[in-house]
Amino acid sequence: MTQHWHLLSPEEALKLQHSSPTGLTTSVAQQKLQSEGRNELKTKKKKSPIFLFLQQFLNVMILVLIVGAVVSGIVGELSDTIVILVIILLNAVIGFVQEYRAEKAMEALGKLAVPTTKVIRDGKPTDIPSPELVKGDLVLLEAGAAVPADLRLMEVHSLKIEEAGLTGESQPVDKTTDPLDDKSLPLGDRTNMAFSGTNVTNGRAQGVVVATGMDTELGKIAGMLQEEGSETPLQKRMGDFGRRLTIIILLLCGVLFLAGYLRGEEIGNMLLTSISLAVAAIPEALPAVITVSLALGAGRLAKRNALVRKLYAVETLGSVTYICTDKTGTLTKNKMEVVDLWVTNEADQMRMVQAMALNQDVKKQDNILTGDPTEVAILNYAQTQESFDKQWRKKNKRVHELPFDSDRKAMTTIHEYDGKFLVISKGAAESIAQISIGDDTVIKEQEERMAQEGMRVLGFATKVLDALPADITIETIEKDLDFLGLVGLIDPPREEAKKAIHECKSAGIVPVMITGDHPLTAASIAREIGILDNDQQKVITGKELAAMSERKFAKEVLDIRVYARVSPEQKLNIVKALQNRDQFVSMTGDGVNDAPSLKRANIGIAMGITGTDVTKEAAHMILLDDNFATIIKAVREGRRIYDNITKFIKYIMTGNAAEIWSIFLAPLIGLPIPLLPVHILWVNLVTDGLPALALAAEPAEKGIMSHPPRDPKESIFAKGVGRHIIWVGILVGLLTVGTQWYEINSGADHWQTIVFTVLCLSQLWHVMAVRSHKESLFSQGLLGNKTLLGAVLLTIALQMAVIYVPFLNNFFHTQPLTLEELAVAFGVSSITFWAVEVEKTFKRNKK
Repeated sequence: MTQHWHLLSPEEALKLQHSSPTGLTTSVAQQKLQSEGRNELKTKKKKSPIFLFLQQFLNVMILVLIVGAVVSGIVGELSDTIVILVIILLNAVIGFVQEYRAEKAMEALGKLAVPTTKVIRDGKPTDIPSPELVKGDLVLLEAGAAVPADLRLMEVHSLKIEEAGLTGESQPVDKTTDPLDDKSLPLGDRTNMAFSGTNVTNGRAQGVVVATGMDTELGKIAGMLQEEGSETPLQKRMGDFGRRLTIIILLLCGVLFLAGYLRGEEIGNMLLTSISLAVAAIPEALPAVITVSLALGAGRLAKRNALVRKLYAVETLGSVTYICTDKTGTLTKNKMEVVDLWVTNEADQMRMVQAMALNQDVKKQDNILTGDPTEVAILNYAQTQESFDKQWRKKNKRVHELPFDSDRKAMTTIHEYDGKFLVISKGAAESIAQISIGDDTVIKEQEERMAQEGMRVLGFATKVLDALPADITIETIEKDLDFLGLVGLIDPPREEAKKAIHECKSAGIVPVMITGDHPLTAASIAREIGILDNDQQKVITGKELAAMSERKFAKEVLDIRVYARVSPEQKLNIVKALQNRDQFVSMTGDGVNDAPSLKRANIGIAMGITGTDVTKEAAHMILLDDNFATIIKAVREGRRIYDNITKFIKYIMTGNAAEIWSIFLAPLIGLPIPLLPVHILWVNLVTDGLPALALAAEPAEKGIMSHPPRDPKESIFAKGVGRHIIWVGILVGLLTVGTQWYEINSGADHWQTIVFTVLCLSQLWHVMAVRSHKESLFSQGLLGNKTLLGAVLLTIALQMAVIYVPFLNNFFHTQPLTLEELAVAFGVSSITFWAVEVEKTFKRNKK
């Protein structure tokens, strides 16, 4: 049963942990350490680098290639064996590097551990290694310290703790010791607790350890981080494609071998023919081409402030249907600004500005104001007012202060004032109203107005004393002040956020805000930038989410646009719920609390400026400028990359289909095998590979961000890609076999070289035609993709070398062609280009 420590008094917490105000004894602490274990985060057993590397060879298509390499070696085709094995090794190295980097998230989480901690043991303060902390230990905290375990606070003195990494709350939290009365409070509202991995920014405290190691809130996050990440759309599609292709290859090879055997062909010859068919069917260059394409896309994204850690994330961006984004710093500037000022009386305007200028602890370094973000914002605003006087701080020197504490929620400073003393109080509007003279009804109305607009509201009050009391205390100073007015502050939206949200919606992507801030603040920003734009779209708090059944949440998740004050586990559940509704989810985050949901999301995006190491290691991509608009730029690039991937899959697989038809049909009509395995490998790696890589440089097609994301369940062969591969593959196969039949019947001695050249050139004509799914090459222009044009010319040059260089003649079993034969090869192969251009004409007319 979960113990809700925030509901208990300090004395009850101490009693339940079998401790006392003098702490544990050393002997009891040692016994607890033996029974409870060390205060450390545990990680699941990692796969060894060797195991990770060997795992890369378990892919079915790779196993088919390995068998092909072995059989090629047995029948004496060593050149084929070498080429196939080099391809297999390169793919294994690429896959190993990807997985090895993905194992690093837990290591970064371990770096948050605090090396030593000050505790009370045997009745006296002492420093101990943090891993030796046990439940019941009394921990002493002071400003600058990191919290080493989860604590129920016993004593606090002006304590503030920065919990943004754990809760998402953008401001340091004021802590108290009072018991709370709601067990479902989110972590950010459990003000009598201090959590492992957070940092003390102000004051000091004492607390009893109530959870260590994996039982802490940070430990629970570590446990969630060990869940498996999700596959990307392309990985799923390619996995499905690989399984289907393998079955087809095995069936075709079996049919071909059986047909030859029944005709009385030699078994060795039929084995070689079957290997040729298998090699023709497997797109050896495809994994490398996809990897290089993604790497080039990652390079372009880096120039746009998006650093990709996991290559497949580049393509995933194009599939995203939901973007769940943090508010602070991503949609907003992460810089407080005064946006509203209300004074009880216009005559008090100057007094209000003076109070704002004097009641603060801001420092100036290199002309930059530093200190509490709220005080910096208030002073910045005061300095812009006409009534501001630069001499105030010199003329009205501070002589005393009553520092802020979380009980009274106020801070008071006392200044010299023309021989008298000026008292200025600043704090929560309700607290300042209680110690002031003013119209409480009007003050409350104005405070509620500002709060409804998502502002953080502070009140100011002053009075002038002829002399200071002998005993300066809260009771003698903070009473009978004149209420001056209210200041409304907000972390304003980035200028580009509204435009990015609009573009996001135009692209059919739903933006959702998930924040640790107050729901009113979150909703106000969401309305201003366009995330909330109608009454059907809901705002929900972590508390409301906890009370909601899993079934009800699954039903409503697609209508919720803003989540406020949610826990790390709830963030993870939001991602899962959306994925269960067939959505592809992008999640942004910067704190440790975001790491599990970032890892689980289809694409996790960490903040580069404010993000923790844990978040960055768990993420697929890092925003170097912490800007939501950068995500939309990345989505555009992701869509372009996927478009280009479908183009070179269309290109490569059409070539493979043509090879399959050539090798399959020729023996069936009594012709010899038209191509050797080395010819097929050349086509698959060079003729296919170089132009396919160049397709990655193809510019984005028109209107790429005006259509909805691809259906996550959509096959890679959808939208006519499969039909194109089939009919163009058959066309090129018939051209190849037809050329073979003609040349053999014409008595050509080197018919195989002619057939080999026709197949190669057909591929090059084809790649120029598939630069666009619908647009004609003549409207795109030959120079629209100079990289592709260069790759085609280079490939033609390499093919000529294979035909005319004697050394290569021996390796590739080719002979030089006459100019007439070469012209025939160019002419026959060009039919492919014209046929595809006709297909695109029909598509445009149909549209």
